[in-house]
Amino acid sequence: MKIETIAQNIVDNSEKKLKEIYFVACGGSLVDMYVANYLLEHESLTLTSGWFTSNEFVKFPPKRLGKQSLVILCSHSGNTLETINAGKIAKKAGAQTVGFTFNEKADLLETADYSYIYDWGNEREVSNNPMALIMTLAVEVFERIEGYNNYSNFKEGLERIDTIVAHAEDLVQQRAKAFANARAGEKIFNIIGSGATFGQIYGFAICSLMEMQWLNAVPINSAEFFHGPFEVTDKELPFILTLSIGRTRSLDERVKKFLDRYAQKIEVIDAKELGLDLINESVAEYFNPVLFYSVLSQYRKALANVRQHPLDVRRYMGKVKY
Repeated sequence: MKIETIAQNIVDNSEKKLKEIYFVACGGSLVDMYVANYLLEHESLTLTSGWFTSNEFVKFPPKRLGKQSLVILCSHSGNTLETINAGKIAKKAGAQTVGFTFNEKADLLETADYSYIYDWGNEREVSNNPMALIMTLAVEVFERIEGYNNYSNFKEGLERIDTIVAHAEDLVQQRAKAFANARAGEKIFNIIGSGATFGQIYGFAICSLMEMQWLNAVPINSAEFFHGPFEVTDKELPFILTLSIGRTRSLDERVKKFLDRYAQKIEVIDAKELGLDLINESVAEYFNPVLFYSVLSQYRKALANVRQHPLDVRRYMGKVKY
């Protein structure tokens, strides 16, 4: 079923009385939902949205949850127990549910009212990956409930993002290898970004570095950098700083100015340099994390190669009881 069809069915079944959209998942799937929630928080006048890790949603669901709610669930495996339980809680409350997964035989498919099985593996076709798909569903529902002034610009952005990402991946190949060769021996990284990008900053820290490389990492919002974190800055601590396009770019640039003066091990990844300004400025900021996910994936791949630590190796996940 197409995203547009799912959105229309949801709106019709709510008799256009939908009031809340909740995004619920764990780990990388939760990270993929950050930008959709961010967009609704900043663009909608009538829709309340919330971003929840699944187990917290189960233990402490929002009081507003009910027939006027939509709960969007995502689990790559489709069998994440916490997310399936969250779906059951949502349905019991009368909410409509949508499940996103890669697995055609997923248990999540039996829990959700609507399901979308996405493609996976081709990082250049990001418009078909869960981050872009979930954001698209949110926009399609938003458009039908309230109307989105930049709807056509958003749809145009979706058409352009794959080409932009492919070009950006090619552009950073040598840069990523040089970074990996220089930083393979580091034990901790500060990852910094702002706005819609912060979800990817968090995700790169907890999933790419901590989970996949067993490296300590600290995700920092650029707006918070000067309210504590900057005190650890020195010439030995490595930083990865993303420069977003959009209203929060000045926050990132302020951090860069400080790091250029007081730090030495700085890797800057600039969305403007990588071509994101080819998307209309009214919506480009919401495509920052889509771009940065694919670009940062090149960095983690290069780091894994140099460190000889494959990205799929785990110490505890799926190996011990927890």
